Amino acid sequence: MNEQDIKSMIETILTDMTSTKEADKNNVGPQTTESAPKEATQQDISGDVLDDITKIDLRKQFLVPHPHDREGYLKIKSFTPARLGMWRAGCRYKTASVLRFRADHAAAQDAVFSDVDPQLPKEMGFLETQTTCQSKDEYLTRPDHGRKFSDEMAEKIKQSVTPSPKIQMIVGDGLSSAAIEANVKDIIPAIQQGLKVYGLSFETKDVIFVKYARVGAEDQIGEITNADVVCMLVGERPGLVTAKSMSAYIAYKPTVGMPEANRTVVSNIHDGGLPAVEAGAYIAELLDKMIRLKKSGIDLKAAENAGN
Repeated sequence: MNEQDIKSMIETILTDMTSTKEADKNNVGPQTTESAPKEATQQDISGDVLDDITKIDLRKQFLVPHPHDREGYLKIKSFTPARLGMWRAGCRYKTASVLRFRADHAAAQDAVFSDVDPQLPKEMGFLETQTTCQSKDEYLTRPDHGRKFSDEMAEKIKQSVTPSPKIQMIVGDGLSSAAIEANVKDIIPAIQQGLKVYGLSFETKDVIFVKYARVGAEDQIGEITNADVVCMLVGERPGLVTAKSMSAYIAYKPTVGMPEANRTVVSNIHDGGLPAVEAGAYIAELLDKMIRLKKSGIDLKAAENAGN
């Protein structure tokens, strides 16, 4: 390239830059040159939207090319949401796998740092309470503050719910607001319906919603209400499989400082694990069993084994 060619190229670049600045001033996009890729122009005017990558079922996604036993691999994947058969591009993961990982990680973070929709407990008719935590940061850094209530809040609970109930239900936001929003509207009616079989019940107005709740908060509520059995539905720490997993922690006459072995836990409640309606029926059965046997946790398991 000689000097004249270089000068000509610089003039062309300066001309293009000047025309682009003038177009920006007039709120008009730069003119498309003939050298612009045809595909880019078509994409700009097509209005197409990319598929939601989080809607892909990981149990069915299989990216390994030319597998020796495709059906066998897919059968293995059907039993787990683990990221199997993601394959690679050179020594790196494929773009689709990386994007899905980042999307699931973002959903998990959102579930932890977001609050339950304030309209939810109001719509359900729950009694709204809060532990001694005053913020999400305090809740995450001081678990002990999420296990107790102030004197004023304890008095509110005592004055608002039915005293000495057979069953005291609690809904706690826990570490996943998404889990509560996804499951609680289905599981509460399912538990109520299941309890009718055993001649038991609880009123929705007596369900206590606890903001910034740790599992241990049910122990103080047990002492305040003098309930026979306390069942706490709480959002679990999100993982990369789902951010909507909820658990039920159930205890017979819980007290502050009691051993964790005294709790019975029903976990993995979400649409990809134990569905909320099915979990509600199982929890109802457990509640009846605890009331009859006056035990929970490992003591309940021992009593069941002895009865068999």
